[in-house]
Amino acid sequence: MRALSFPKSHRLLKPGDYGKVFNDVRIRVPHRNFLILATPNELGHARIGLVFSKKNLKLAVQRNRVKRRVRETFRLQPDLPGLDIIVLGRQGLTQLDNQTVTATLNDLWSRLVRKHRHAQPSTPAPSPTGKGSD
Repeated sequence: MRALSFPKSHRLLKPGDYGKVFNDVRIRVPHRNFLILATPNELGHARIGLVFSKKNLKLAVQRNRVKRRVRETFRLQPDLPGLDIIVLGRQGLTQLDNQTVTATLNDLWSRLVRKHRHAQPSTPAPSPTGKGSD
């Protein structure tokens, strides 16, 4: 049953955790209704933080519905790398139903994984002379 859990170790809890991501964004995954910001961590698993403002989602019930969808889709992602992730909500989320939100988020998670793979620094090949470039 552990695979279905969402422990505190998989959440960004402190303001410093959020600040680290906001100050050192390595991966951006934009969408009309969401923005995902991510930076690598040393924990070996992904952590998530949510930012949904009253400006974009007026009612608490709307914010909570979308946050539940985000957490659920995050929890069901088996292949997320070790990243600290912040999901920001944008305007227009109130018009989307749960199925659309879920499908959009699943697409964004796969885009995040692809961008992370492409952003991985490859080890530089040694130069044929054995000297570094000057």
